[in-house]
Amino acid sequence: MAEEMFRAPVNRSMRTLDRNFFRTVIPLQAARIFENKNISKVRSELERSKDALHQDRLGSVFPDPDPDRARVGTKCVLLRPGRRKEATDPSDDLNVGAEVDSRQLYSPVLDALLEQKIIDLVPYSLHLDYTYWTYHDIISAILPEDELGEVPSGFSQVGHVAHLNLRDEYLKYKYLVGEVLIDKNPGVRTVINKIDDVGEENAFRTFRYEVLAGPDDLNVEISEEGCNFKFDYSKVYWNSRLHTEHRRLVSTFKEGEAVCDVMAGIGPFAIPAGKKIIFVWANDLNPDSYTSLQDAIKRNNVTSHVQPFNEDGRSFIQDSAAKLLTATHTVDILSKPSRKDPKAQRTIIKTLQQPSIFSHYVMNLPASALTFLPSFIGLYPPTLRTQLPADAKMPIIHVYCFSTKSDDNVEEGRKICAEISEHLGCEMKPGKIGEGGVEVFDVRDVAPKKRMFCASFRLPEEVAFRDVSRP
Repeated sequence: MAEEMFRAPVNRSMRTLDRNFFRTVIPLQAARIFENKNISKVRSELERSKDALHQDRLGSVFPDPDPDRARVGTKCVLLRPGRRKEATDPSDDLNVGAEVDSRQLYSPVLDALLEQKIIDLVPYSLHLDYTYWTYHDIISAILPEDELGEVPSGFSQVGHVAHLNLRDEYLKYKYLVGEVLIDKNPGVRTVINKIDDVGEENAFRTFRYEVLAGPDDLNVEISEEGCNFKFDYSKVYWNSRLHTEHRRLVSTFKEGEAVCDVMAGIGPFAIPAGKKIIFVWANDLNPDSYTSLQDAIKRNNVTSHVQPFNEDGRSFIQDSAAKLLTATHTVDILSKPSRKDPKAQRTIIKTLQQPSIFSHYVMNLPASALTFLPSFIGLYPPTLRTQLPADAKMPIIHVYCFSTKSDDNVEEGRKICAEISEHLGCEMKPGKIGEGGVEVFDVRDVAPKKRMFCASFRLPEEVAFRDVSRP
């Protein structure tokens, strides 16, 4: 009964949002509280006895329905619209022949409060409007009943922008969806819908879009892992659903290590890593990503640890490995500022020397990153091998890719290892990194039959040291 009463008014022919349509009056009863000192007592007792109204986004205490009483501060507790079972069930001996009056709609607790003259029972007209109902409530009241199976409610939020991927059947309602979504999400000012067909994503992973509601302003600011980023979402790649993966991978890096981020984007791996005092060489081919990456480095005060590049990823892999061998860079780690004396000079706790070999390579371009793996063949030719430290370990490669999905991902792991083997010309099998294997981590679902994975493995010396000068 309550569910029906509190459902949003239905108008399945609406094509232009009419907020005034969503107004309704719900007839209820209320317990008028004669003295305000009893408000807490009455509310608590009626909530415990389940006589008080219990409805999402509504309290139970309201001003008295009589305007004169309301002006002097009189309050009432709204009562639930449900009722006790009436005397219609012959199996219920207690109800046979009983008459139901207004008091019998509720529990003995309410009767006791009435007898004590703490409250009185009065009618109450509860007025609800558009602001009360949720996005799902409103959209479900507008869409045709045969299209309510999967109400379009999922979206990615990037700063003030909500990004939808509307299915074809909902495109005719797209502007309604956009308007309601903005109304019901205070942090959203612009709603966009991706209009690229599957497979049309360009090399920079940007997409074409249409504005459904709000201004065409995709200059956003976001915060992730204590780092701040500012960028034009229409010109660079960003995926808010990858924040846990960014955290997971960065947590595997150790202070003082060197990391090569080949497809760095605007820096979701590089900037948090820099905050951990990790030396990062971050590269992206997209000039706009490079510009935003530079801004993020300055904005987050990691200029001492993170260096930006704007190069082709394949050449960057080998060039950066060679350059790091001879690069000299140190960073002084200072003590924390004094709370008692902010002007006090900070002392040097330790000095970190940038390593001459990368501990990790990150390749977050899942659509094609596997095809970049041949760039690791001959990474350290004989001319460079002599410069390697005696105890040098080959770097761990973290390459992102797409594959099919299954319950255990065993077959997917084999397929990914087979692709890695083919690109490296070296047999790689699933297993632990420390044992020469490939650890395949399930990142997230991206489509009903498509999943994103991260394959991590230590680059075999036979690949890194292979002589590619021979035919």
